[in-house]
Amino acid sequence: MAVSARPHAEVAARVRQDLADHATALPWSTPQKLALACRILALEGHESGLAGQFTARADGDGAFWTLPFGVGFDEASERNLIRVDDDLQPLDGAPMANPAVRFHLWIYSARPEVGCIIHTHPPHVSALSMIGEPLAVAHMDATPLHDDCAYLAEWPGVPVHDEEGRLIPEALGSKRAILLAHHGQLAATGSVEEAAVVAIQIERAARLHLLARAAGPIKEIASERAKEAHDFLLSPVVVNATFAYYARRALRAAPDCIAAAG
Repeated sequence: MAVSARPHAEVAARVRQDLADHATALPWSTPQKLALACRILALEGHESGLAGQFTARADGDGAFWTLPFGVGFDEASERNLIRVDDDLQPLDGAPMANPAVRFHLWIYSARPEVGCIIHTHPPHVSALSMIGEPLAVAHMDATPLHDDCAYLAEWPGVPVHDEEGRLIPEALGSKRAILLAHHGQLAATGSVEEAAVVAIQIERAARLHLLARAAGPIKEIASERAKEAHDFLLSPVVVNATFAYYARRALRAAPDCIAAAG
């Protein structure tokens, strides 16, 4: 059977419609998604002892979900998440949060649309952060970061004070991600699932950047093509399907990290 070529825009519109027709909501609550995101990124190599933090807005009450101080990503569960107020004080008799979460509060204040922040020190992002180069978008897998990954060129020190809280939102602007020099990465997005997917993507993009850089000069993707791929790969349907895939992997490794859905 011969396949006839159709206009690019027509095929793209058909794909978007097919995806919308097959979209399904994820079955997990915000705390369950956060626990799953922690487990997912632990499996993806993002854990670095107690470095890095996950936070998400609690529904409707001005509080935030996070892990207690001393709990690693690979230990996260729906049961051990805690709620803190907008001054990082524990609620409901919870233990203390990681004090480095403080700079997240500045981002939430500057970006009301942000629902989740994930900050990690994965190896390839950390290595790229050491050489003074912003992330290159030169491969399809990096296109979700096209014009959406800021760069903070100087490290202001351990983020337990308010200096990073002032600097990071300013450098981040309206973007979803930022590469932090001498430090790591941060994803700030509307949902837990999107933040987790962006965090996975930036570590993969950094790995490709370093591999390519060792071989020769990097040739970035043309802006028009990169934007088209960015918008497709970060569409809610694709993000949800991607997160669900990684969540299934996490649940196979740790089926008791959340209660059964439904």
